[in-house]
Amino acid sequence: MAYRKLGRDNKHRRSMLATLTKQVIMNESITTTETRAKEVRKFVDKMITYGKKGDLVSRRKALAFLHNDKKVIDKVFNDLAKRYENRNGGYTQILKLSERRGDNSLMAIIRLVEESKPEEKEKPKKEKKSSK
Repeated sequence: MAYRKLGRDNKHRRSMLATLTKQVIMNESITTTETRAKEVRKFVDKMITYGKKGDLVSRRKALAFLHNDKKVIDKVFNDLAKRYENRNGGYTQILKLSERRGDNSLMAIIRLVEESKPEEKEKPKKEKKSSK
C-alpha cells in the first residue's frame, strides 16, 4: 500500500492532508498524531521540492494541492526554497511525544528542519614536536 487511509474516505483524507500541509508550512511546527505526521511528511517535502524547482508547472501543481492558498505558495516558493536550496530532501523532522490522554493515540510534533549554515571556526592546530 502506498499510503495510509487514516480512517477517512478519499476526499476527506486529501483535504485533511492538504490542511495539515498548509499548517506545517505556515507555522513550521504542529502537533498531531504520529500516523498523520508520517503521512503529511511526504506532502510537505513534495511542496518544498516544487518550490525549489520554481517553474510554472510546479507552482500550478502546488496551488492545486493546497486549495489555491497564495500565502502558503508564496512562503514555499520565496522563503523555504531559498532556505533549503542546498539540501536534498529531508525537510521535516518528527519528534515523538507521549500518548494522548483521551484515546491513548501516539502523538508527535512534525516540524521543518532548521537549515543552519555551518560556521567555519578555525581550531588552533597543535604543533607536532619534531624529534631530532
